[in-house]
Amino acid sequence: MGRDLYEQMPSARAIFDQADEVLGFPITRLCFEGPEAELTATENAQPALLTVSAALVRTLEDLGGAGLERPMAVAGHSLGEYSALVAGDALDFPTALRLVRRRGELMAAAHEGSMAAVIGLAQDVLEQICQDISAAPGASGAASTVVVANYNAPDQLVISGGTQAVERAGQLAKERGAKRVLPLKVSAAFHSPLMRQASEGMAHELEHADVRDLAVPLIANVTAQELRSADEVRREAVAQIVAPVRWVASIQAMAERGCTTFVEIGPGKVLTGLIRRIAPQARLVTISSVADVRAFIAEGRS
Repeated sequence: MGRDLYEQMPSARAIFDQADEVLGFPITRLCFEGPEAELTATENAQPALLTVSAALVRTLEDLGGAGLERPMAVAGHSLGEYSALVAGDALDFPTALRLVRRRGELMAAAHEGSMAAVIGLAQDVLEQICQDISAAPGASGAASTVVVANYNAPDQLVISGGTQAVERAGQLAKERGAKRVLPLKVSAAFHSPLMRQASEGMAHELEHADVRDLAVPLIANVTAQELRSADEVRREAVAQIVAPVRWVASIQAMAERGCTTFVEIGPGKVLTGLIRRIAPQARLVTISSVADVRAFIAEGRS
């Protein structure tokens, strides 16, 4: 992951070297060699993904030069919001790296609950199922809590909460027409009220972090609204740990603002697939390698 950036682009190599220095361990080696179990541990995966994304942004800036058009807005899905904040100049890379490492540690310390993807069920139906289970007679505490955690696409939602509550919500979702319910391989109930302690920990971290006003607006996970100020960024980074990711509304908000091209920067093409289902008329570009960057720039200049 990211090896071609390191080998071909000195500016990207500087990002990887800086990440190793800031973190105090070789995240670069983990990105290139694994082992997979160590790389995918959330406290490592989060800084690794940010590092590769930041290296891609730097490569895009270097190869694009002065002719590179500034985006109308930036956004990121959950952890990806930190990459968006780096791209929008609200956070410098070392600050963002320290924050996501701590975010990963706090989230890794939460071992309660589970998550499941629900495919092919209307949003309002699933929301009502979650409300009914959480408010059922005798329901109390974290174990009975279940919420919609990710609004990924019109036909793809994710629920999160106490393990038994998530299982019950999945059963009811199937009974009411869901095509599939897929348990997710996660260690805790992310983007739910069960992450309150992690959110409080991030609030402490962000009090001391150097956060700037955004150079371009961020469309926030929590509200799908435009953010510009440093104070708004701090509040968003705290709230998004316990709040749902409103990705559908975020992409719709960007389209309504006139965004016609969406560029996914980072490993993989997951967001590109989601955006295709939210805004089928949009031009979609995925940038995950030096070759992708060169192709994107060449197309823009042709």
